[in-house]
Order: sequence, then structure tokens, then C-alpha cells
Amino acid sequence: MEDEPFFDRILNKITEIVFYPVTIGGVDILPIVVWLIVAAVFFTVYLGFLNVRGFAHAINLVRGRYSKPEDAGEVSHFQALATAVSGTVGLGNIAGVAVAITLGGPGATFWMILAGFLGMSTKLAECTLGVKYRKEHADGTVSGGPMYYLRDGLADLGLKGLGKVLAAAFAVFCILGSLGGGNMFQANQATAQILAVTGNEGNTGLTWAIGIAFALAVGMVILGGIKSIARVTEKIVPFMAALYLLACLVVILANLEKVPGAFGDIVSGAFSPEGITGGVVGVLIVGFQRAAFSNEAGIGSASIAHSAVKTNEPSTEGHVALLEPFIDTIVICTMTALMIVISGVWEDGQGSEGVALTSSAFETVVPWFPNVLAVAVILFAFSTMISWSYYGMKATGYLFGDNQTAENVYKVVFCIFTVLGSVTALDAVLGFSDAAIFLMSVPNVIGLYILARVLRKEISQYRAKIANGEIQRVK
Repeated sequence: MEDEPFFDRILNKITEIVFYPVTIGGVDILPIVVWLIVAAVFFTVYLGFLNVRGFAHAINLVRGRYSKPEDAGEVSHFQALATAVSGTVGLGNIAGVAVAITLGGPGATFWMILAGFLGMSTKLAECTLGVKYRKEHADGTVSGGPMYYLRDGLADLGLKGLGKVLAAAFAVFCILGSLGGGNMFQANQATAQILAVTGNEGNTGLTWAIGIAFALAVGMVILGGIKSIARVTEKIVPFMAALYLLACLVVILANLEKVPGAFGDIVSGAFSPEGITGGVVGVLIVGFQRAAFSNEAGIGSASIAHSAVKTNEPSTEGHVALLEPFIDTIVICTMTALMIVISGVWEDGQGSEGVALTSSAFETVVPWFPNVLAVAVILFAFSTMISWSYYGMKATGYLFGDNQTAENVYKVVFCIFTVLGSVTALDAVLGFSDAAIFLMSVPNVIGLYILARVLRKEISQYRAKIANGEIQRVK
């Protein structure tokens, strides 16, 4: 400890505070995760289970049934959804689910699904407000997200000072999180996968080459702004999701006779787990925590991407955003969990964990399927990086008065950090960046609570327009 650099000690201390566990009944609970789950429950009830009632309408919006070319904004509903999904669908779906099952057994899957269901409401809330308070610039570009609804939304309620403080705090945490968890960690894990698959672990020269290649690829995309990012993510996200889900489906179909038993284990394990520390509460906490890490509902990041959508009705994008936790947690995480449970690798005593456990599940059916997983990891990491680059860029722009030069400098810094992430042992920096991402939820959720009445009024007015025919389908 004495040899630990002063800067590292500071970062580690902040990380310890953010992720400080509170032990209840022998189970470690992270207050920051409880903070997110409570918000998700509140908005699910407060908005009248709109995550269920608005689901079909959300599908129609993504399909362009209500889209008008003349609406203000930069990207389509589908492009905004793809960009935001690419920022959340990543290693949390592959490694996080495996960790949840290792710690909490199959029953953790049930609670992950429930957390994803509740998180749909939080995404709806933050993305509706993101569009409502966005800023449209003279060149047609758009800036939005928690920075703006915290500053301007709270100012409208006479809380100008508080709004400015919360907005600035969110922007700082967003920049730090984007460079670490949204960039360095992704580059590091993708590089490790490439080296492992090619048998080149320890090859320093290749590590640098991969890092530089990633930085160039990311740079070519992000220099074009949200339109360029959206054009890439709308192609990558469906492909990578389909590739990964197809591979999961092959494993599931190869063990089809075990599927009913696996679902039984998931449900029974949620309410009567055996050998799990803390019993039902322990399994519930594990499931909720992994879902929170995976879908980022309440973090506020997704509303930055959704703010760029072409629409004149803020609630349209709130409805579209509720699909994210459904895709991320309820579909992709559930498929991953089902595959791991029916393959039996989680209980065979091999000691695998994280991505290695998921890889072992693939390997039980087709020996070369881990290569498919490697491709998925690389695509997930790349798409996450380009999405988080946009979040960090907009946060930087906000702090410097929507200054284009500041945003361009950030893009260069982001690409440098991509290389560093590939070649560096991250440790303290990564722990802090994860903490920064979760710290984004503190000012964001405070703002959501304060703006709850404004939010519900906005959504009610929109749904009334749909009901009375004022807003109609165009396709």
C-alpha cells in the first residue's frame, strides 16, 4: 500500500466510497444499485406501468409509422435506439450474466429480468426529458441529455442554482466514465479476446497494433458526429445481436429437452435457492445488481443519444427508449442465462467465470463457437466505444458552452485513450471510471424526481393527442 501512487490512492478511495457495500443478513448490498432500483420502481408505478401499456406504440415508432421528414433533429428513431443500445449492450451481457449465475445460481436470472422490466420506465423518463429540454443549433445539430434538463428544467421550477450544480456534476462524471468504462475497458477486453483467439498473449507489438487499429476505426466514425455514429450502429447493432443470439439459440436447441427444467430452475432458484449466501435476498440482490450494470437505466447516458432524434414530440423518444432494457436485459441477458444454465457449465466445478464461463457454454455444442463469441465481444466493444464517445463529447461541449473546438479536442483525447486502454493494466483507473458512470445516476435521478410532474404531464398530453387523433400514423 505504501508504494501505491498518491493519485491511485485517491481514485481507489472514491471507488470504495461509491461501491461501499452495506451488509444486511449476511448479504452485501450496494446502495448505488438500490438507488437505481428504487427509482425504477417509482417511475413504473408513477407512470402507470407505461412500460407495458406503451410497448406496442414504441414498436410502431421504431418502424417509422409516426416519423415525419420535416421534424427537427438529426437521426431516426431506429438510429437513436441503435446508438443507445450499442452503448449498453456489451460485456455486461456476456460476462455480467455469467457472474450473476456463478454468485446467485439460476434464480438470479429471474431478478435480472424483473430489474430490466422496471428499468424500462426509468429510460422512458430520462429520454422524454432529454428531448424536451434539448438545444437545437443553427447548423441543424442538436445537444441534449441530463445536462440540459437538469439545468433548464430545474431553472423553470425556480431551482436554477441546484440545476447548474447537478448538470455540471453529471457532465464531469460522464466524461470520466466515457474515457474509462466506455472506452479503455472496452478496448482492453476486445484486445485480450483477439490475442487469446490468435494465440498471441504477451505479444506487445501486436497489442499496440490492435490498439492503434481500434483508435483509427473509432476515430473515422466519431469525427462525423452523431449522424456518422448512427449510420454505423444501425448496421452493427442488429448484426452483432443477431450473431450472438443465433449462437445462443444453437446451444439452446442442441439441449432442447433441458429447456423446461432450466426455466424451472430459474423460477424456483429465485424464491428457494440452495447454498446461496443470504437466500432469496442474496439472489435478488445479485440479479438486480448485474441488471443495473448491464442496462444503465437511470444513469442518463442514453438520453444524450436519444436527444438527437427527429421528432417534435419528446414523449415519442421516451417510448422508443423503453425498448432498450427489454432488448438488453430481457432478451439478450435471458438468452445468455438460459444457455449457461442448460449447458451445465456453471455447476461443473471448472472454476470458469465471466466471459470464460459463457465461452465454455458455447464450446459444449460446437468447439469453434468461442470464436463466434470473440467476434461478438469485439463488435460489442467497438459499438460501445463509439456511443460513449458521443456521450463524452456532448458532456464536454456542455461544460465549454457547446464549443465545437472543445468537442473536437475531446475526440482526439478519446482515441488516445483507446490505444492506452489496449496496452495498459487499468486497475485503479478502471475502477474509478466504473464509479464515475454510476455517479452519473446521482444528479440524474435527483433531477428525475424533481421533474416527475413535468414528465407525467408531457407524457399524458402526448398520449391524449394519440387517442383523439391529433397525432396520426404517416405510414
